[in-house]
Amino acid sequence: MSQGPRSGLYAVSTALLAMSRHLEVRDVLKTIVASARELLDAQYAALGVPDDHGGFAQFVVDGVSDAQWKAIGPLPRQHGILAAMLHEARPERLADVRKDPRFEGWPTAHPDMSDFLGLPIRDGDEVIGALFLANKNRTKGDKKDCSAPDGGCGFTEDDQELLTILAQHAAIALTNARLYERSRELTIAEERSRLAHELHDAVSQKLFSLRLTAQAAAALVDRDPARAKGELHQVAMLAAEATEELRAAVIELRPAALDEDGLVATLRTQIQVLDRAHSARVTFASHGVRALPAAQEEAVLRVAQEALHNALRHSGAGRVDVTLEKRGPGSVLRVSDDGSGFEPTATRAAGRHLGLVSMRDRSSGVGGTLSVESAPGKGTTIEMEVPGG
Repeated sequence: MSQGPRSGLYAVSTALLAMSRHLEVRDVLKTIVASARELLDAQYAALGVPDDHGGFAQFVVDGVSDAQWKAIGPLPRQHGILAAMLHEARPERLADVRKDPRFEGWPTAHPDMSDFLGLPIRDGDEVIGALFLANKNRTKGDKKDCSAPDGGCGFTEDDQELLTILAQHAAIALTNARLYERSRELTIAEERSRLAHELHDAVSQKLFSLRLTAQAAAALVDRDPARAKGELHQVAMLAAEATEELRAAVIELRPAALDEDGLVATLRTQIQVLDRAHSARVTFASHGVRALPAAQEEAVLRVAQEALHNALRHSGAGRVDVTLEKRGPGSVLRVSDDGSGFEPTATRAAGRHLGLVSMRDRSSGVGGTLSVESAPGKGTTIEMEVPGG
């Protein structure tokens, strides 16, 4: 290979490891493109995932600034050489893409490209993407003839071989990411169904009791005002409990805030709501954590919600402290309370009741770990550590 066997293999290995670290499709696409551009020392790289309507469902670029990309305009259509790679499922290596008869031009703000190397990404017989590079970087004083028929002025046969290896593994990474997202969608659907049942059972029972209590109060207003007053106090209490159940369900059903605000802001907002809604003091602090991959952020949020629910509903805590901080190569969520505590190894039933199995599953599902420290009368601390941040 053009970089030499050791350096070439090391670069491929590094690229493959980078791809395997991501589960979200968008993250995988970005990693593939960045790895390809760095591996083959190109100025530009892009990867398009076709849709069924002659366009691209996703199109990721590397080497183009955000301002340039915005100025270029809408996503490209499947035409010219991109269409050839997708429909004919064959590689394209050109000394000058602009001189190819299939070239159809590009928008005004599009960067100028000459030498070109493109490969289809295939999953079996299906073409699931097109990966291409443009403008091989040249060392100073390189005076190769760019009109050479073998494309020697830019990308070489060795480059094509290297990109072929990368494209084969990219297909695996992209397919795995798609399967993961489908599995996650099924899990979300199952969770929504579970929440709907829980919401129906918890809130409808309270609303039924509230209606009966209100009817009893109305019947007692004239003949026994004192008892009617007591019933009205009960109505207020039931209404507050129903409101709390609804608020908890709404918080669980609205992880979209993560996309808009990020994990730190979402946690801070939800904890402020809980602090106002409960008699216990609930605090939040964050130190050094930036954005995490989407799957990890959702898992951290869900574990925090479960741990907070346990602390506020079951432990009798007067104070609950939540922290999110950077620790070495990872990030750590800690939820500590001064409540009644429990014996973690005493019964499996306790683990099920407090959602510990679910929290551990969420942690391990994103490559993290969960630890629980508790003892009767000593409060509880739950820590979740995930890579990154």
